[in-house]
Amino acid sequence: MMNYWMGSVLVTGATGQLGHLVLDALLKTLPASRVIAAVRNPAKAGDLSDKGFVVREADYDRPETLDMAFAGVDKILLISSSEVGKRAGQHKAVISAAKRAGVKLLAYTSLLHADKSVLGLAEEHRLTEEAIRASGIPFVLLRNGWYIENHTAGIPSALQHGAFLGSAKDGRFSSATRRDYAEAAAAVLTASESQAGKTFELAGDDSYTLADLAAEVTRQSGKSVIYKDLPEVDFCAALILAGFPKPIAAMLAESDVGASKGALYDESRVLSRLIGRPATSLKAAVAEALKG
Repeated sequence: MMNYWMGSVLVTGATGQLGHLVLDALLKTLPASRVIAAVRNPAKAGDLSDKGFVVREADYDRPETLDMAFAGVDKILLISSSEVGKRAGQHKAVISAAKRAGVKLLAYTSLLHADKSVLGLAEEHRLTEEAIRASGIPFVLLRNGWYIENHTAGIPSALQHGAFLGSAKDGRFSSATRRDYAEAAAAVLTASESQAGKTFELAGDDSYTLADLAAEVTRQSGKSVIYKDLPEVDFCAALILAGFPKPIAAMLAESDVGASKGALYDESRVLSRLIGRPATSLKAAVAEALKG
């Protein structure tokens, strides 16, 4: 287990799902007054203020807000933007502001094996990693694997229609929950020893195929659910029909194809060692989803 450091930490994208969980994890070792929640719209962050977090405006598209937000900050966690296609530019604005602020450590939530990944999603992460290295700021890379929630969110539809759809064939997903990844980020940010220069490939302890997912949902729900593998173009079309915006549907379908080639598999178990407990299992994640 790591010994913990006391200083100021800023988390970007703090109103997002991962951001909220990172803030909660930081509270285990830091007082809320030392944690800065950087948000695009402070008016929507009342719940964070109520918990005692320092809330500052930080809009990736308005660099002047970043300079004010980062003033006096020791460490920054740059949670990757959700705006696929705009992320590399937005992240560079954050990196430049962090350099101007003289931060002691910049942590970035990248993608599992981003340097060699075949996923289209990896390109913006690679560009961001390159910009971080070029900046000269001490940094640490948190390369997150797939979120289990990306799959368990589809359980209601799968139960309704009796099938999960995808294009992953028998590719294996070494997934973990957002909470798992959030705890890993908090552990790195609050470690007393220097984390600068380290890269953490973060993934679940065990892996599963989408057929395994369907079988687990069948076992726990008592309703028959199968996995139906589709060509990438057909899966993309099905996602669009289900209401996903075309770019997101294309990204998800392409990611499934990447998973069929091993892009979302990892057996290093770095994540569980970092958080000091097993990563959340598929069984536990399905059980939690079925409760809701």
